[in-house]
Amino acid sequence: MSDFQRTRTEQTADERATLASFLDFQRDTLAMKCAGLTTEQLRERVLEPSALSLLGLVRHLAEIERGWFRNTFGREAAPGIWRHPDGGFAEFDVDDADPGEAFAVWRGECDRARELVAAAESLDVLGHHGEEAFSLRWILTHMIEEYARHNGHADLLREHLDGATGE
Repeated sequence: MSDFQRTRTEQTADERATLASFLDFQRDTLAMKCAGLTTEQLRERVLEPSALSLLGLVRHLAEIERGWFRNTFGREAAPGIWRHPDGGFAEFDVDDADPGEAFAVWRGECDRARELVAAAESLDVLGHHGEEAFSLRWILTHMIEEYARHNGHADLLREHLDGATGE
């Protein structure tokens, strides 16, 4: 993990560039926590009774990226990626999940989010979820918080898997 390069956060840029760089830093942190692990390790649930695994977190954050950026902000109608037949979310069901597919989907969702953020006229542009409106500023801030929280989970999972610790 120590050789992994993360996005450098902007220290003197405007608000959009600063928020975007902090979000990319958090995205890179998740990738760093998963780097160098086997498929089995990525799938492993090491904090019983929790269903959390690193691969489940990657899949979950792909769903979150899609929901907030494509659907809420971009007003796309992108369906959920991993679903149960009853329609419920299945991102944490990783027993047979393919890490390559999960990381490709997650990276694709991150790329689409970056495109939407770059194309927005300002951070005041609104996205909608049902009756509720959310500014792009709020969405970016929320996503930084979402990743930071889950990266804390990833820290614990990684340490239990192979003892690796770090920022």
